[in-house]
Amino acid sequence: MSKQQIPAASANPVVPVAPVAPVAPVAPVAPVAPATARRSRARRRTGSALAAAAVLVLAGPLGVGASAAQAHADHDHDHDRADHAALAAPSGSAYLNGLGQEQWTTAAVAPGVRVSTVTIKNAASTPFWTVTLQQPTTSVITGGPTNAEVASQSWAQDTATQLQAHGFQARVEAVQWPAGYSDTPHGLMGYRVRVGQFPTQAAAGPQLAAVKAAGFTAFSQWTGYDTQTPADVENIHVAVINPRSFGGTVEATHAGNVAQRLTTSSVAAQLGSLVGVNGGFFITSNNDGVQGTMSGLGVYDGKLESLSSGSRGALVIEDGGQRFQVANLASSASVRSGAAVEQIQGVNRVPGLVRDCGRTGAVPTTHPVQDITCTEADDLVLFTPEFVAALPTGAGTQVVLDADGKVVSVGARGGSVPAGGSVLQGLGAAATWLTAHATVGHRLAVSESVVDASTGRRLRLGAGDSVASAAPVLVRDGRIAVDAATEGVVDPRDLSYNYQWANARQPRTIAGIDARGNLLLVTVDGRLTAGSEGFTLFEEAEFMRTLGAVQALNLDGGGSSAMAVNGKLVNNTSDATGERPVGDTIQILP
Repeated sequence: MSKQQIPAASANPVVPVAPVAPVAPVAPVAPVAPATARRSRARRRTGSALAAAAVLVLAGPLGVGASAAQAHADHDHDHDRADHAALAAPSGSAYLNGLGQEQWTTAAVAPGVRVSTVTIKNAASTPFWTVTLQQPTTSVITGGPTNAEVASQSWAQDTATQLQAHGFQARVEAVQWPAGYSDTPHGLMGYRVRVGQFPTQAAAGPQLAAVKAAGFTAFSQWTGYDTQTPADVENIHVAVINPRSFGGTVEATHAGNVAQRLTTSSVAAQLGSLVGVNGGFFITSNNDGVQGTMSGLGVYDGKLESLSSGSRGALVIEDGGQRFQVANLASSASVRSGAAVEQIQGVNRVPGLVRDCGRTGAVPTTHPVQDITCTEADDLVLFTPEFVAALPTGAGTQVVLDADGKVVSVGARGGSVPAGGSVLQGLGAAATWLTAHATVGHRLAVSESVVDASTGRRLRLGAGDSVASAAPVLVRDGRIAVDAATEGVVDPRDLSYNYQWANARQPRTIAGIDARGNLLLVTVDGRLTAGSEGFTLFEEAEFMRTLGAVQALNLDGGGSSAMAVNGKLVNNTSDATGERPVGDTIQILP
């Protein structure tokens, strides 16, 4: 069924949840629970069916989820040869009650590299457009004004009463915390208030305008993005890379310049990539730094090109793709002059601006916080030769180093990074330190470290090693464990923060590793591109487990989500302007 049209007389009409009585006092919201529970159970049944379908179909074409005894290299070579012959045709289908007939199409791109595509449909799901109310509030994180669509029961009841007084028929819905979050409360998150049921966004427009004219804060919303409503369409691409039989390399790359934005498919075409997906979070606005630079950890061919935002999830690619791991990584850097040492708080970013926060001295928080730009008054930033752009200018001190670390000049900020050299820029106390300890002709020693935050083990990074970082980790040791609050993508203290980003369905890109050491790269379309709604963070984790992932990580998503095969974009990106230029990408090279 098209998102643009809902039958006038639906066979499965949406029943308003706990409608507000036309007289005061407003009926308690408590009766919402049974209806919500019924929908929750239905969603779980549908989700389980979807998962089962994925397992049934993927077991053949992808070869994931097999026992460890099957992981021997000789078996994998035989398996790939057989698959290469068999996968020219569609891979099969599965039909389960409540779902349509899913046809996975699988292609062997190269020995050890396979890509499967599917559109999963659920004809029993009938989402619609509605008007969702918001509570004007103050952000706990920034202290600024914001709006929350999920709030307290008292707010929901009061708002529903006021809406009723203005002639609107309101309904109140309970919203639960996702079951797979490992570091947030469980059970009830809060309540939201909605008005109306419409076949299109345009049809919801007059009702939205009337609600706003009555003095309420609201927006139109597709209920197919809700976790309570089963998704009716999902377009999914899954690439599986078997390092035991693949003869090429896997790398995270910024295509030689960390200060640029390129589309995933253009990088793939430039490098002759077999498969490419977008990578980590990056700067998209000049207000937050230099566009294209990463807002988290970035390592390319063993070189540290961006520091982490606290301890966040990362995909580690070792020895050109011989081994993979997902881990929460932290990074640090420092510069030494004799016995004097100063901490470097950034690599290849604008001094004073820290996107996603997570660094010592950051204001308003040193905790990682997604899509918030913190500031640093006393900041020291290192620029490497891969920063191929004009250096930031402004107050502070700049020190230029040659390839041996010797000071070439000390002065005002600006210019460019010399070939083979590096540049240090300092603000506040860091500028004072540079002025006091940087002398032309003398050497400054820069040291760097990347560690596994859970073990404290330092990663030994060299040529062929790369790291792409995003957040959060989804699957750890074979179990769903979304550390959403720890990695700063939700905040239980502030329901206005990132609800849509984390808990509503969005386009997603996901990296995972199965028990055999295969790399899984996944994209799911969203925002109704080609009808697809996307995944929530928890649904990402559930889906990756159906693929047999024992480790998984959410990469950058939304309009950034892209997969290219043989240099051509294969998924449906969600930006109206087309495929989004991104920061780093993950490329599978022959």
